[in-house]
Amino acid sequence: MAVIVFAPVTFNLAETTRMIEVARALGPSHRAEFMGYEHDFVHLISDAGFPYRALEPAWTAAQRTQALDFDQGRAIRSPFTRELVAARVDAERRLIRELGASAVVIGSNITSLLSARAERVPLFYPVPFALTGPQVAQTRRMHLVHGSGILARAADRVATTAFRWLYTRAPVAPRAFTSVARANGVPPLRTVASMLEADVNLLTVMPWELDGYDLPDDYRRVGPMFAHIDAPMPSVVGELAAAPEPLVYLGLGSSADRRLALAAAEVLGDLPVNVVAPIRHYLQPADEVPPNVHVTDLLPAHRLGGLVDAAVLHGGQGTVQTACATGVPFVGLGLQPEQVWNIEVCVGQGNALRVPPKRVGKPDFRAAVERVSSDPAMREAAARVRREFAREDGAAASARLIEAAVAS
Repeated sequence: MAVIVFAPVTFNLAETTRMIEVARALGPSHRAEFMGYEHDFVHLISDAGFPYRALEPAWTAAQRTQALDFDQGRAIRSPFTRELVAARVDAERRLIRELGASAVVIGSNITSLLSARAERVPLFYPVPFALTGPQVAQTRRMHLVHGSGILARAADRVATTAFRWLYTRAPVAPRAFTSVARANGVPPLRTVASMLEADVNLLTVMPWELDGYDLPDDYRRVGPMFAHIDAPMPSVVGELAAAPEPLVYLGLGSSADRRLALAAAEVLGDLPVNVVAPIRHYLQPADEVPPNVHVTDLLPAHRLGGLVDAAVLHGGQGTVQTACATGVPFVGLGLQPEQVWNIEVCVGQGNALRVPPKRVGKPDFRAAVERVSSDPAMREAAARVRREFAREDGAAASARLIEAAVAS
């Protein structure tokens, strides 16, 4: 029986659930083993029935905040010290040897790029197309500057050119990934793009997202992949769906923050809608939200089709694809360039609007929510996108590619 090691960042909801979906799709001759460092979403792995190995060293709360700020471009310092990277690579190499792993499937756990290659085990990465090397290298406008006017488009092209150089050519990767790579006999990681590229990159996107792009041989489109959380739907969702007011879903994933969650809830509280909001993990005990905003824990969002009328999302690929697959038009905020791109793809399809997170307290956010809740054209577009998504199974396609590579 071939052992496949899954290495998500386990405080990232989207990639933890993405790994679970691929593991579920593996055939019976393959055994999935999960590893990770933090504990936030490990319960989802255990609930899905997969064994989990907790490795060390884990990040402190301050290091996690620093990592998130680094990922979203708010900071230039990262928590990847040489000591931490070296210790994690050693721990991962020991686990790969202990399990006799035939392949490693990663999320954004960068140290696996070194440990799997050092152990000469094939490395797979189910990943959005946004912010991959080919996407950044070939995209004229990354939507880094919001707006559709001449000046905004020109400014965005300039920003995109600078971003492209910084991302694909500048040696800005933390130095630890060069020194530890050399110590383990593998090529160093120098650019941001090199930190996000495996031996085989499985693009979890729809065909239209790749229109006009040329893909290298180590990139394969597999299709959408999003969470199917095995949890009961809270009864309040059905009650709110039966009410005469539109029902809005507020989903901010695991990469937003308390300030944004409260700001969005406050604006939605002023609208003639009901809101179901799985944002409890962001709030403090003393926080209050408007009475029409019903805070919950994580929901089986893939079952919200036909229950909610619209959504407000942070823009992570998992939440965006869940909305697409369930036919729900949405307002996307976009906290970093990959999320902005995910939203803009849907804006092009007609089932979404984008409002920058800094505008959540402004009238344009309110107007966008009102439009996605009531515009028949957006509902029609969302229904068309849902039909297209029904033909796709990114997890199964990924599993078949991994199995074929292991067999060969």
